[in-house]
Amino acid sequence: MFLDKKIIKIDGMHCAHCAKSVEDGLKKINGIKKVKVNLEAGEAIVSYKGEFSIKEIEQCITDLGFQYVGIQE
Repeated sequence: MFLDKKIIKIDGMHCAHCAKSVEDGLKKINGIKKVKVNLEAGEAIVSYKGEFSIKEIEQCITDLGFQYVGIQE
């Protein structure tokens, strides 16, 4: 199965617990199949199939207590 990828820039993650929270939260969004957080880069790499809502990603990150910065194409 071929998956597309996007890099989501996030501010405020400082530890492994932060990374796990973001990974678990983003995986719940319909269409997102895999998430890998890079703490040093302040980003989450999401692999997805089909479409997903950027607003839903932004809301998820905000609800977890972090700042959504944007999506890098």
